[in-house]
Amino acid sequence: MKAVIFDMDGLMFDTERVHIMAWDYAAEKLGWDCPGIDMVKKTLGMSIPAAEEVWRSILGDSYDRDALDKYSSEFLTDYFENNKVPVKEGLYPLLDRLDEYGYKYAVASSTNMHGVMRNLKSAGLESRFDALVTGDMIENSKPAPDIFLKACELLGVKPDEAFALEDSRNGLLSAINAGCRTIMIPDLWEGEEEIDRLLFAKCDTLNDVINIIGDID
Repeated sequence: MKAVIFDMDGLMFDTERVHIMAWDYAAEKLGWDCPGIDMVKKTLGMSIPAAEEVWRSILGDSYDRDALDKYSSEFLTDYFENNKVPVKEGLYPLLDRLDEYGYKYAVASSTNMHGVMRNLKSAGLESRFDALVTGDMIENSKPAPDIFLKACELLGVKPDEAFALEDSRNGLLSAINAGCRTIMIPDLWEGEEEIDRLLFAKCDTLNDVINIIGDID
C-alpha cells in the first residue's frame, strides 16, 4: 500500500453540520419547509450539480438556485470569518503517521476547489497534501469512481495500492467502484449491511485508521 485518499466534508472536517446550519438559514429566508439535516443527508458525497437535481426534485417550482447560493454563502462567509473549520478527531496524528510511513496522500472531495482550499487553509493544511481532486475537476460525481481514479492518477499509484477514507454512501461506493481499499469512518450516516460487506474496515475515528495502516505497513 502506497497512498491514502481522504474525503473532506464529514471525514476530515465536521463541516456537514455547518452545511446543515447554512441550509436552515437559507430555507428560513426563502420560506422553504425542508430541514437542513434531511437535505444534506440526501446529497452526502454529491457534487453541487448532482445535489441540485435532488433539491429541485423536492422543492419543484419554488427552488431558486441563485437565492440558495446567496443565503448559504452569506451564512458560510460569516461562519468561517468567525470560526476555524472544525477538525475531526485524529486527522493531524494520522497525517503525521502517514509521513512516517512514507505514504502519499490526497483529498478527493465533491466540494469545489474554493471550498476545499478555504477549509485546508483554516486548518493549516493547504500545502500538506500531494494532490487535490475537487468536484469541479471531474465529469461524474460520486458514486461514480472518477474522483478516486483521478486521485490515484495524480498520486502515481494503482487503485488497489490506495486506502480510501469515506463517510457517505455515495463516497464509499465511489471508492469501492474505483478499486481502492475502502475504510468507513461514519459521520451523519452510520452505514448499512450491503455497503459494510464491501469495506476493508470500519472505524470510529481517524485515530483508529492509524492502527490499521500501521498493521498493513
